[in-house]
Amino acid sequence: MNTDLQGFSRYLGGRLFIYLALVLVALVYLMPLWVMIVTSVKDLDEIYNGSFIGLPQHITFEAWDKAWSSACIGTECVGLRGYFLNSILMVVPAVALSTLIGALNGYTLTKWEFKGANVLFGLLLFGCFLPFQAVLLPIAQSLGYLGLAGSIKGLILVHTVYGISFTTLFFRNYFVGLPGDLTRAALVDGAGFFRIFWSIMLPASIPIIVVSCIWQFTQIWNDFLFGVSFTSGSNTPITVALNNIVNVTAGRKQYNVDMAAAMVAGIPTLVVYILAGRYFVRGLTAGAVKG
Repeated sequence: MNTDLQGFSRYLGGRLFIYLALVLVALVYLMPLWVMIVTSVKDLDEIYNGSFIGLPQHITFEAWDKAWSSACIGTECVGLRGYFLNSILMVVPAVALSTLIGALNGYTLTKWEFKGANVLFGLLLFGCFLPFQAVLLPIAQSLGYLGLAGSIKGLILVHTVYGISFTTLFFRNYFVGLPGDLTRAALVDGAGFFRIFWSIMLPASIPIIVVSCIWQFTQIWNDFLFGVSFTSGSNTPITVALNNIVNVTAGRKQYNVDMAAAMVAGIPTLVVYILAGRYFVRGLTAGAVKG
């Protein structure tokens, strides 16, 4: 009996230690987010006279309103509103196109095998490890030749092309796990390449579509280097505008506006993960890391 009690006590102590350690790690990890939130709802006097981590004495959303509509970005005090729209106009088509092309590539490489398919897949994978800095000059020259330099359309093209390697990897490894009998049975019934893709493969790949969309949305929305390199002026995405807000100072540093602007820029990715995070994990376990 005493042995059982001692074993239970050790088990309970171990579990308690694990939970306490996890809570501590979570608190440390969430501390920057806490600082951003509480600082964004304080006025400047309270920030300068108090602390960054303390609760606000008086909650105000004036900094949020200023960050959205009137914060100075360079020489223009227009807020993040227009640049937020730029990012939406960039990220939606780029995610859709790169996901669709990746799905087509993965479908072709697995269900319509051809000579050199593995070599082509290896070359596509090479794009996953290619650093951004190595392609800046070739991309800039290509956008100039196409007449897309400095535009949102050019940035859509850049993110679509750069994302194809990742989406192809996701879909190829997912489609490997689907039985080939599906394709063969559809061929016997007279279905062609695109009919099989639209009617069979895409409906069966919803989990990996979610993975691809979340991955691409996060990468594209948070990108700074491509945005600052290939756009300018009013065509820049929100990450570039956020950098300009933080680096523009007139009088006292407006920490509350900076934090509110950072929250505005980060909310879309937080919302995506909150709403679809569980599907992301399901998609990965369903095949994104197989093959």
